[in-house]
Amino acid sequence: MKNPTRAIKQCDTESVSQSSAWKTLEKHFDEVSQLHMRDMFVEDPQRFEKFSLKLNDILFDYSKNIVNSETMKELYRLADQCEVKEWIEKMFDGEPINNTENRAVLHTALRNMDGLPIMVDGEDIMPAVYEEHKRVKKLAEAIRTRQWRGYYDQPITDVVNIGIGGSHLGPLMVTEALRPYALHDLNIHYVSNVDENHINDTLENLNPATTFFIIASKSFTTQDTMVNAETARQWHVNKVGNDNYIDKHFSAVSTNIDAAKEFGIDEKNIFQMWDWVGGRYSLWSAISLPIVIAIGEKNFDELLLGAYEADKHFRNTPLEQNIPVTMALLGIWYNNFFDAQTTAVLPYDQHLHKFPAYLQQADMESNGKAVNRQGEAVDYSTGPVLFGEIGIAAQHAFFQLLHQGTKLVPADIIAPISNLHCIARHHRALMSNVFAPVSYTHLRAHETERLIAYAVFCLKIGGGGG
Repeated sequence: MKNPTRAIKQCDTESVSQSSAWKTLEKHFDEVSQLHMRDMFVEDPQRFEKFSLKLNDILFDYSKNIVNSETMKELYRLADQCEVKEWIEKMFDGEPINNTENRAVLHTALRNMDGLPIMVDGEDIMPAVYEEHKRVKKLAEAIRTRQWRGYYDQPITDVVNIGIGGSHLGPLMVTEALRPYALHDLNIHYVSNVDENHINDTLENLNPATTFFIIASKSFTTQDTMVNAETARQWHVNKVGNDNYIDKHFSAVSTNIDAAKEFGIDEKNIFQMWDWVGGRYSLWSAISLPIVIAIGEKNFDELLLGAYEADKHFRNTPLEQNIPVTMALLGIWYNNFFDAQTTAVLPYDQHLHKFPAYLQQADMESNGKAVNRQGEAVDYSTGPVLFGEIGIAAQHAFFQLLHQGTKLVPADIIAPISNLHCIARHHRALMSNVFAPVSYTHLRAHETERLIAYAVFCLKIGGGGG
């Protein structure tokens, strides 16, 4: 056995493609690349049990990937050689792993539920995180209960979030995903495009006396956001006749408190962000204000708890049972060894229709690099082009290429085992569509029937019925 210390050094200071695990995977690829999924399931009836993982009520089934036990063994060895567990600890401990900006990467602190301190530059950041969450919830509750009043003493009926990137995609995705838990007589709008049609189309039917704006900009200088913010402010002033009521209708989420105040926003309506939170991971910060307004404090706390439990799993679970690590390694396997340049994300849940767009930023902005930590050009692919659509719509749009085209396109299918109401005829048809593309190429008929029968058994989750 090779010296593991040497393997780690190779992966960290040279190219990952020079590590012993990578070299073994190159040879192994020739052995498995021509295998057919049907044969894999025939040869190993326990394949599903071997290649699936669970976290609470989430099932991650990766048995329909072109891998075997040897593949996964070498992929996990690659992660070990590259010190993945050590880097996970560095992130959670607040070390400045963003080496280009010398910053910590601590979005995990935003959903830290264990009450333990997290130190950055010698200071426990958790009291500030808890305080901002408390302030966000207070404002959100005032708007939700109609206690917050605009000019003419009118309650708020419409909230407009103006942001771009993570200040837009994250809150929009979550608001849509959790729509069944929202107040449906309180409308949440999102504006991101600097094209005048986006802001104008949003404002044309709104009443300034009942509209509340959130300007979400980490720097409060981003051109797209600030042009839209100025237009919203001018629309308000023109309708009202003066700017005396800005404090009743505008708030901000930013690290640049002074710029937000100069814009005219009252300091009590300005919520803080921190430079140790990347925008694409910021939806659990005060950027969540439109989310909390939509779904309320209790549901938002449930969202934080779910993220915290996922964080605990990611940090504490061995690599071989670690869902995020396994997903990442499968991505490396397809992107670099199969030369698959794209990945499709296909949610079969209507409320997740913005999830692919959110993941595009989270994945491609994170992995869209051409150099390593030392600033040297890499000799491997750092990430695929991610795209996606609601699965049902995608079946009638681009599945032809996925099934019968000349491109290899790995696909992640996301399906709800139950829906909120779980109307049997809808859910049966939905889940049949989920499994049909897989069974068409991979599963034996009796397996497909068993899976569909299991899927349409509607568990009573979140108030759903059978």
